[in-house]
Amino acid sequence: QVQLVESGGGLVQAGGSLRLSCAASGRTFSSNPMGWFRQASGKEREFVAAITWRGGITDYTDSVKGRFTISRDNAKNTVYLQMNSLKPEDTAVYYCAAGPTYYSVSRIARNYDYWGQGTQVTVSS
Repeated sequence: QVQLVESGGGLVQAGGSLRLSCAASGRTFSSNPMGWFRQASGKEREFVAAITWRGGITDYTDSVKGRFTISRDNAKNTVYLQMNSLKPEDTAVYYCAAGPTYYSVSRIARNYDYWGQGTQVTVSS
């Protein structure tokens, strides 16, 4: 059974940092692009960041550029999202996702085949 499991969410004050992890099991995703999306209460799911399978290309939504960093460790079948200088507007459930093999990064949720269950990030002001 293929699973993506996020961890690392929690409650943090504005200006603080969190590091999210997404561990894959059931198959290797070393040849797949990986993405992070988030969904705030009452809002649609939105793209946050993505990384190609070799890690050579990354993409970020404008609101997190310079604050968030996506990375991956293919040996551990894990992707990370380092979040610094967090703001209350970053509060959301964060999901990781895996795209098709050898595809490039995408900001479109329907281009991802596998999804985790999400981890809550709450930033207090």
